[in-house]
Amino acid sequence: MFDDGRPLFQQIADLLADGIVAGRYAEDAQVPSTNELAGFYRINPATVGKGVNVLVEQGVLHKRRGLGMFVSPGARDRLLSERTERFRDDYVIPLLREARQLGLTASDIHRLIDQEDHS
Repeated sequence: MFDDGRPLFQQIADLLADGIVAGRYAEDAQVPSTNELAGFYRINPATVGKGVNVLVEQGVLHKRRGLGMFVSPGARDRLLSERTERFRDDYVIPLLREARQLGLTASDIHRLIDQEDHS
């Protein structure tokens, strides 16, 4: 898990965000505590806290005094929207740019995707 070269706190933030997107943590559901995550992954609690704070700053998580951290209303939709934009920017736009250079039509691209999807 923690070997992709990115800072650990960012990987923790992404891990929790992935759980929200996948539906493991629903809106208003409590997420594991900083200490639980730190113990499970055997990393410093301060590092986990920094990752959690990234999501708090984004409005994805919120703290309930004395109870812990919870998924904010609308968090999943917000994350899906952000990831969809990133997917478009990182993959779809470059794909279309390359397809134009190769003279491929939208039908050609669909056919290639369908072939790959069925293999």
